[in-house]
Amino acid sequence: MKKIGSYEAKTHLPKLLKQTAKGEKITITKHGVPVAMLVPVQPVRKSDPQVIIMELREFRKAHTLGGISLREMIEEGRRF
Repeated sequence: MKKIGSYEAKTHLPKLLKQTAKGEKITITKHGVPVAMLVPVQPVRKSDPQVIIMELREFRKAHTLGGISLREMIEEGRRF
């Protein structure tokens, strides 16, 4: 893991970001004391829209409004 001072990190940030994007971890120090780390971002896993829709439908089956309509809930919330 590479260590770099805060002034140098500020000066060379674009270069450091390129290195981090390639997988390198960089510790930023201030007066020799570690204060921050630049680390690569974990890739975001995209969910399948069909799976999400199916999960929402299952959730709705298990969680009902107890016979109250959505409109009634909205109106009740406006009274307060």
